[in-house]
Amino acid sequence: MAKSKEHLPTPGGDNPNVRFLTENTDLSPKQARELIEEYGNDRKKLLELARNMKAES
Repeated sequence: MAKSKEHLPTPGGDNPNVRFLTENTDLSPKQARELIEEYGNDRKKLLELARNMKAES
């Protein structure tokens, strides 16, 4: 039995903010989850932090 597209694993799993960060930055799902755990779910702030992380590396 074939699985539908919506049941396939996606980067970030079921968390839409993890998925959003991995699709809009170069962060891994693990890095995205860590940022969300530390700073919350404000997407604007998360994008800024993610871009600064990559600029510093």
